[in-house]
Parts: sequence; C-alpha cells; structure tokens
Amino acid sequence: MPKIDITKIPPQAIASYPKEFATVISGREKQKIGDAVGLTQFGVNITRIKAGSASALRHCHEQEDEFIYMIEGELILQENEGETVLRPGDCAGFKAGSGIAHCLINRSDRDALYLEVGTRAKSERVTYPDVDFYMERDETSRRWYRKSGAPISA
Repeated sequence: MPKIDITKIPPQAIASYPKEFATVISGREKQKIGDAVGLTQFGVNITRIKAGSASALRHCHEQEDEFIYMIEGELILQENEGETVLRPGDCAGFKAGSGIAHCLINRSDRDALYLEVGTRAKSERVTYPDVDFYMERDETSRRWYRKSGAPISA
C-alpha cells in the first residue's frame, strides 16, 4: 500500500461556490490525500479552516455520505437542531438524504484541522436552506441555481 507523504500535497483553496457566496469559504484549504493514491469511490481530505471562516454554507447532500474527525483546534458544528462544539478526537457524520443541513464554523482565534471522508457519487444535488441557492453536479459539470430554478453564473 502506498504511503502518502502529506508534506508533498499542497493545500488548495477550492472555489466551489458562485462568487456571491464564495467569501464564506475563503479561509478553507484542503489537502486531497485520497487523490494522491488514486481513490475513486470516496474522497479523503485534510481540511484547514482558518480563524473566522467556515467549511461551507449550511448544506445537505442527497447522494453523498460525509464524515469528519477533528484533528486540532475547535469548530462549531451547526446543524438543523442547533450548534455543537467539536474538539480534537470528536467526530460527526451525515448520511446522504437525511436532510440534516450542516457546516463547520471557526469562531476561535486559531486554525482548525479535520479529516474529511465522503462518497463520490456520479451525480449529486446539494441544498442550502439558509440562502437562495442549490447545486447540481454530474460527471461533466457543476451547476448552481436559485431556489426558483434560475441559473446562477460562476
């Protein structure tokens, strides 16, 4: 089994939202460690959330499971039912289609780091209950829409 040298995987600030929503994740960086060994059925990332930033807008997946394990720092897990503090050793998971909208917010004064594992479905729809926005993705592209169905440009 190939050993992954994490120091050789550069962190990436992945722009996964239309510009009007992108500032929420401007302090998020991912090291795609699963890609480093060619994993195709699920993704594995080490994700850094800088102080004052968030992992995402609060969202839920229709097709993809998601799991996180805290490595360092402190994050606020915001879900449908409220907020929970996560510290190193804590973990959380979100089953596809559960309707549990979630995100991680860094309200501390230092970076937080977590391991993220998620399904790689061929197609996906992600809803964002707090904003006028949803995303659809297939094997060829990612598309953003208003809740009315009107397209949003990247």
